[in-house]
Amino acid sequence: MKITSEEILHVADLARLELDAAAARSLVPQITEILEYVDLMQQVDTSDVPPTTHAISLKNAFRDDVCRTHLENAAALENAPEKDAGCFVVPRIIG
Repeated sequence: MKITSEEILHVADLARLELDAAAARSLVPQITEILEYVDLMQQVDTSDVPPTTHAISLKNAFRDDVCRTHLENAAALENAPEKDAGCFVVPRIIG
């Protein structure tokens, strides 16, 4: 599959990427090679391959829930640059 620099510029515009015409022209052979490889992969017979979500089977890798004591307020605020009445002071970001 051959791609044109105009198509590259169009896709770059859709992705909100700044790309000049010279850069688009330099990408044509690289992207064309990638698309040809994808076309080659489309020809591989995968009818006997079951659908998979992962290359290797993994079970949930999360740790077990363990009840622990919470961090005391004083300890949580210990390294805070600013605090007031037991709370963190942060910059105002909404009106």
